Amino acid sequence: MNFFEAQDDARRKTWQLSAMFGAAVVTLIILTNLLVALTFGFGGTQVGMTFSQSIANIPPDTWFWISGGVIGLVGVASLYKYLSIQGGGRAIAEALGGHLVSQSTRDPKQRQLLNVVEEMAIASGIAVPPVYLIPEESINAFAAGFSHEDAVIGINQGTLDLLNREELQGVVAHEFSHILNGDTNINLRLMAILHGILFIGIIGYGLLRAGGYSRRNGLPIVALGAGLALIGYGGTFFGNIIKAAVSRQREYLADASAVQFTRHPEGIANALKKIGGHIPGSTMTADKAQEVSHMFFGNASAKFNSLFSTHPPLDERIRAIEPRWDGNFPTVIPTDLRPTPEGAMGFAGGISGPSAGSAVAAELTETVGRPTGDSLAYAQQLIEDNDERLNNAAHDPYDAQSLIYCMLIDADSDVRRQQLDFLQGSCSSDVYQQVTVLLPLVQEADERHQLTLFGMAAPALKELSKPQYQTFSQNTARLITADGLVDVFEWVMHRLLTHELRPHFEGPSRSKGNISRIDRVADEASQLLSILASLGNDSAQDKMDAYKAGAESLGLNQAFSLQHHFDYQQMNKVLGRLRDLKPLVKPALLKACAATVLSDQTITAREAGLIQGIAATLDCPLPPNVLA
Repeated sequence: MNFFEAQDDARRKTWQLSAMFGAAVVTLIILTNLLVALTFGFGGTQVGMTFSQSIANIPPDTWFWISGGVIGLVGVASLYKYLSIQGGGRAIAEALGGHLVSQSTRDPKQRQLLNVVEEMAIASGIAVPPVYLIPEESINAFAAGFSHEDAVIGINQGTLDLLNREELQGVVAHEFSHILNGDTNINLRLMAILHGILFIGIIGYGLLRAGGYSRRNGLPIVALGAGLALIGYGGTFFGNIIKAAVSRQREYLADASAVQFTRHPEGIANALKKIGGHIPGSTMTADKAQEVSHMFFGNASAKFNSLFSTHPPLDERIRAIEPRWDGNFPTVIPTDLRPTPEGAMGFAGGISGPSAGSAVAAELTETVGRPTGDSLAYAQQLIEDNDERLNNAAHDPYDAQSLIYCMLIDADSDVRRQQLDFLQGSCSSDVYQQVTVLLPLVQEADERHQLTLFGMAAPALKELSKPQYQTFSQNTARLITADGLVDVFEWVMHRLLTHELRPHFEGPSRSKGNISRIDRVADEASQLLSILASLGNDSAQDKMDAYKAGAESLGLNQAFSLQHHFDYQQMNKVLGRLRDLKPLVKPALLKACAATVLSDQTITAREAGLIQGIAATLDCPLPPNVLA
C-alpha cells in the first residue's frame, strides 16, 4: 500500500466510522424507546393499570421527542468532544499531562530524542513536529493530529530512560508511519464518535443518582437510569470493538513501515521486547489514557482482554518482525548514552547522490510518504553538512526567526539594505543582531540545505507566542515582497511557512478532497504544467516539449500557455483548486509534473524547489533525496 492508497483507505475508514456511528445511534434510539416503554409499562401511571394500558397512555409524540433527544444528546456530546480536540495533537498531549520538550534543551536524552525526530521528519519530507514528554514510567509513545501540519509526537519518560537510540528510532519511525498514513486523523475522529455513544451511559448514571433522592417518582427514574446506563455500556462495548478493529491492522502496517524506514528491524523489535520485560509494560496511568488508548505504540490498558485490545499481542508483533524470536523477554535496565555500535544507526547503503535517475517520473509518486533507509541517511547527511552554528540557531525560538529572515534577504545590495533597515525597526535588537551574525553563513548554504534548516526550525518557531508569530509572519511577508517580485525560492518558503506554522497558531485548514477526476481540473493542471515547463527551460522548443511530456502523461488536450515570469498569485490559485483532488488522483498529477521537469533528463534547483512547494501544498510529503 503506497502513500496515496493509505490516504484513500484512511478516508474510507472515516466514512465507515460515520456509518457505524449512524448505526449505533439508530440502535440507541430503538433501545431507549423500548426502555421507556418497559419502564412506564411496568411502573404504570395509575394503580391497577395494565402494561398495555400504560403504553397506550403515553402520548404518540413522546416517541418522537425521545428519538430526537437521543440524536441531540449524542450529536452534541460528539460535537463537544470534536471541538475540544480542534487543537490537534497538542490538545491530546496536554490532556495526558505532557510538556513540550524545548528545542534548546540541554538534557542529553531529550536532545537525542529531538535529534531522532528531526532526522525522521526531514527524511519524510515534512517539517519537524513538536515533541511532548509524558510523565509515565512505562514504555509507550503516540502520534496525534488531524494531519502532519498539526501533528505532535508524544514519548513516555520510561521510553526515554529505557530505550537506546536504535530502539527509540524504531518507535519514532512507527509513529511517523501513523502520521503519513492518515491514521492520526482517524484516531481523533474515533474519539469524538465514541464519546457521543458513551454519553448515554453518563446520563443514565445521573438519573440513577437523581432517582435516589426522589420520593414520588424515584422507582421509574431509577429504572430509567439503570436502563440508560446499561444501554451506555452496550454502546461502549461495541465502541471498543470498533476501536480495536480499526487499530490492530494499522499497528502491523506501522511496524512494517518502521522496518522499511530504518532498515533495522532489531530496533523496533527490541523496543517491543523491552515492553514485555518491563514491569509496567506499556500501561498508562493518566486519566485520559483509556480514551486515547488506540493512539499509543503499545497497549495502554491492562484491563481489556484480546477481544477489546487496541493492539495485537506483543509476541505476534515481534514475530511478524523477527520470525525466529525465542520468546524470551529481556530484563530491562535504564540505558546510557554510549555511542550506538557501528553499523546499527538504522539505515543501510550510501547517500543518494545527485542524479536525474533518482527522481524518474514513474518512481517519484512511490516515494511520497514512503521514506526509506536511503532517505534517512540522506537527511542525516544534510544535517551534518550544515554549519553547526546554523543547526544550533534552528533549535532556538529567537535565533530561528533570525535564520528564516536571513534566507529571505536578497542578493541585490540595495534591496538587502532596505530589508535590513526594515528588520532593525520591526524586530527585537537581539533578533536583528543575530541576523547580522547568521547572514554570511546562510548565504554560503545552497537552497537544499536552507530548506533543511527550515524544517529543523519549525518546532522552535512553534514555541513562539501567538503575537510573536503574527509579527514574524508579517515580517517574512514584507521581506519576500521587498523588491516587488516573488521568486521561486521565496514562494517555496512562503508555502512552507504557511503550511507548517499557520495550522499550529490558527487551527488546521483541511482540503475537501472531493474531486475524483483530473478532467474536472484540466485547466488548472494545464496551467501548472505550463508554469513548470516555462521556468525550467530556456528555448521555446524545450518549453513546448516539456509541457507536452507532462500533458501527455495526464491526457490533457489544453494548449501550452507560455509564462514570461513566475506569477505566484496564479500558482497559489491553481494549487488551491488542485489541493481538492482525492488522494488516488494526486499521483497522476505528480507524475505529470515530474515528466515535465525531467523532459531534459535534469532537475534544476528551481525545478526541485517548485516540485517541493507543489508537493507540500498538495499534502504529499516528499523525501529530500528524491529530487537530489
